Amino acid sequence: MTDSFLSIESPSKGLFKAKGSKFISYAFPVNSEDEIKEHLKEIKKEHYSARHHCFAWCLGAEKNNFRINDDGEPSSSAGKPILGQIQKLDLSNILIIVVRYFGGTLLGVGGLIQAYKAAAADALEHANIKEVIETVTFEINFEYANIKEVMYLLKKSKLPVLKKEFNLSCKISSEIRKSEVELLSKIFRNIEGVDINI
Repeated sequence: MTDSFLSIESPSKGLFKAKGSKFISYAFPVNSEDEIKEHLKEIKKEHYSARHHCFAWCLGAEKNNFRINDDGEPSSSAGKPILGQIQKLDLSNILIIVVRYFGGTLLGVGGLIQAYKAAAADALEHANIKEVIETVTFEINFEYANIKEVMYLLKKSKLPVLKKEFNLSCKISSEIRKSEVELLSKIFRNIEGVDINI
């Protein structure tokens, strides 16, 4: 199972000009389709007078959740070349929007493909790329008497303590790499009365 991928650290911006048309590009790190919708709304509001707001996005370590949008440009002349730049750098959890202000001269399909590709590439050139590891949060429920053992196993397994609640019955929230979820029961199986909820 793949649980790591490359993405961008923070939003970045790019620009490409061709025959009077201006292509302003924005790259955003995203984790959900709701976030994508929000960014699109913001950019459309900011550039309400632009003729086109074309975009491409990709989500998840498997990179099989993606979408392109030509927003009125000829089919495959905008969204596809934008996605091509995302795939070229093997990125995910990313949205790139390219806003076009029409300059009065038609560029033709080939010219548009080149322009959207160059604008997307420029935004990515200004971005810092980082590795993202997908994790799963889980909860450990146990009796106070087992606290030493549980804490020892968390430390030994290098699992972080995100939240803790110590009473007669205790609760700890932690996280583990997605690909290591099956190891969880093995780590804690020898302590009686320990319950794991994912």
